[in-house]
Order: sequence, then C-alpha cells, then structure tokens
Amino acid sequence: MDSYLKEVLSLLPSYEGKSILELGAGIGRFTGELAQKAGNVIALDFIESVIKKNESINGHYKNVKFLCADVTSPDLNFPEGSLDLIFSNWLLMYLSDTEVILVLNFGCLTFVFLVENLAQRMVKWLKVGGYIFFRESCFHQSGDCKRKHNPTHYREPRFYTKVFKETHETDDSGNSFELSQICWIWQKVRSDNDRGFQRFLDTVQYKSSGILRYERVFGQGYVSTGGIETTKEFVGKLDLKPGQKVLDVGCGIGGGDFYMAENFDVHVVGIDLSVNMISFALERAIGLNCSVEFEVADCTKKTYPDNTFDVIYSRDTILHIQDKPALFRSFYKWLKPGGRVLISDYCRRAGTPSPEFAEYIKQRGYDLHDVKTYGQMLKDAGFDEVIAEDRTDQFIQVLQRELNEVEKDKDTFISDFSEKDYDDIVGGWKAKLVRSSSGEQRWGLFLAKKN
Repeated sequence: MDSYLKEVLSLLPSYEGKSILELGAGIGRFTGELAQKAGNVIALDFIESVIKKNESINGHYKNVKFLCADVTSPDLNFPEGSLDLIFSNWLLMYLSDTEVILVLNFGCLTFVFLVENLAQRMVKWLKVGGYIFFRESCFHQSGDCKRKHNPTHYREPRFYTKVFKETHETDDSGNSFELSQICWIWQKVRSDNDRGFQRFLDTVQYKSSGILRYERVFGQGYVSTGGIETTKEFVGKLDLKPGQKVLDVGCGIGGGDFYMAENFDVHVVGIDLSVNMISFALERAIGLNCSVEFEVADCTKKTYPDNTFDVIYSRDTILHIQDKPALFRSFYKWLKPGGRVLISDYCRRAGTPSPEFAEYIKQRGYDLHDVKTYGQMLKDAGFDEVIAEDRTDQFIQVLQRELNEVEKDKDTFISDFSEKDYDDIVGGWKAKLVRSSSGEQRWGLFLAKKN
C-alpha cells in the first residue's frame, strides 16, 4: 500500500466486518484495501468502463459488489439504516450546487440542490452510529487545468461543513437524527434538541460577515479580546510542554489554537457551537504544519474520557453557558491530575445590576456573575489553587486601543465592509467602554488546577 492510501485509510473509524458504500470508486485504488477488512463493500461509479476496470482488478474479493450508477440519480437507493460507512475521495467537487429540472406536467422549473440532496440521502442509508467520510479539493483546482471541460467545483470548506451539519432525518417513529462532525468524518447520532441557540449564533451573532468584522478588529485568526497580545500573555501562564493535549472551549476561528500548537508543540482540540466559526477555523488551518483539530460541538453535551487533557482553555465564551457549575465539573473530570484550566470571560459587579444592564444581559442571553462568585464555582467543582482576577482595567485599555485603530482606518474598513458594519463595530465598542467604565460590566481571568 502506498503512503497516500495509508494516510487516508488511517483517518477512518474502525471498519472491520462493516458494511461500506464507496462512492466514486473509480478503478479501485481504495476498493481492494477496504475489502480486506470490511464485511462487504459496494463499489460505485457512474462510468461503466471505469467500474469494469475496478472489477477486473478487485473482482477476486467475494465481498465486493460493483455497481455502475449516478449518485445524483433519484433511482439510486439503498435500504434505510443499512450502511456502517459511506466513503468517498474527491467526489463532491464533481457535483454542481444545483440542477434545473423541467417538470412537464406543471410546466415549471425545479431546482434540485445536488450536494444537499445527496447528504440527506446518505443520512437515511446510514445506521445509527454509522459514519460518512469524504475528502475534497477546496479552493484550488487539483486536476488538469488545461482541460476544456473540467466539471469540478472548488468550494470553500465552510460549504461542506454547513451542508452536512444542517442535514437531519426523522424516521417513521418520529426519532430525529443528525450528523455529528469529527473533522469531516460525520457520524449519525440521535438528535434530541432543536439547535435553536446554534442557529441564533450562526444567523445573528456570528454570521460570516460579522466574524470577518471581528477578525479585522482582533487580528488574523482571532475573535476574542486583545487578539494575539492577550493570547500570548494568558498562554504564558499555562507552562505548556511538548506533547501535551489542550482543549479549547469556544475556539472561534482558531488563532489561539494555532499559536499554542506552533509555539509549544502541543496538540489542540478546538470545539465551538458555531458552524461558521469552525468553518473559518478549518480554512485558516490550510497550509499550517501544526497539530490542531476542530469540531462543531456543544460543550454542555460533549463528553470526553476522564483524564484526557493537560489544559482546558476558554476565551470569552462561557458567558453563554447557563449551568456553569455542571460544565466546570466536566472540566475537572476531563483534566489529568495536575492539569490546568484558564478562562477569560465577561462578568458583572456584585449586587443587583441596573435595569439597563439587566436588559442587556437578558437580550444577549448571557449568564454573568461577579469575579469572586465565578472563582468560587471553580472551587466548588473541585479545583485547587484558584486565581480569580478582575481584569476590567486591562479590558478597557484593549477596547480603547481597538476602537482607535478602527476609527483611524475608517475609510478602508468601510471599503472592505460597509458603513453600517463600521457603525456597528464603533457603536458596539463604545457601548462596551461605557458599561465597563461604569463598573457594570467586568472582565475576569480565572486560573485553576486539578491536584
């Protein structure tokens, strides 16, 4: 087996004895390798001569069925819940986003979204717990650029992340299922929530355009206060060692994760509930030679084995979490003995907030506490050596500096975005300065250790 095949197959979940559908099987580079361990393989390709070549090469495997078919055809079907793994390597880029179908009996045009439609059908074909795995060329053409008719679509990674994350299925009994992403390996799991908050993040608070505005303010790869400056300061408190494993909760678009992985030779797992954030993080990771992985995940529902991480890191994220004590207890379990947690987060002053600030908290859906109470929650979760620092003065200085930079660069900012975007950022930063300067809004830094 050549190194390329070995590398791709090493990314797959265990498939020994499993039922596999290989889409775009071609002449069978992967078919034979999959057949050696799988229970059965369906090798599918729409070019008859190609699938026949595959059969001539791998036909001695009795557990392989060779099928000439078009994956976009509505006639292609497999029994619901019959497959353990759907595998493809460079297939989806050959499918257009939409196809126009003339419905003769109504005399109208129907638009079929091919990739979305295929994703939906894949979910039906999968068993619960089954996986979809695919690799695609993104951004740049990988084939013969001189070909006159090159049918490839070099999409951004966020396209695939969004399509597959939004794919859902409900069976005849009313059970709901969704795809749970593991770095473009997708697992079918039961879905027991309406994902309302996730939709709010991706359509209101962290729209793609909004994320890019924040990145302009905070710096390349960052959507948290102070960007690289505060990241360097805070990470410096963690005493990171090569080979350690870090969990970043609310990783945003990955700037802090890349910094830790590149400068300290650690492996970072970044999770965020926002599909848009993870999509940008995946794009920012292209071309980097560091150990970072990203996942769309809800930290309140995500589970890891006990003693998995050396460090848990979170920047300005946990204000969204209503049950912080439960989350901190999970953090404690996930950390190895001696592991550390570092959190920066929005807080409030002790006592009853003003009606105006209370309305702001309610409108945003935040759960804010004073710095001391926040630190006590970490102690109650079992952590030792808890440090709870009020960093509001630093927060104000950073806000003012960021605001000055945006105002100084007004014309370019408006040119790259819009005047409304400029007004939104400037207005938002000025409002944060007012709330922080009055003492209503605070910013805390929290460090703790598991003994």
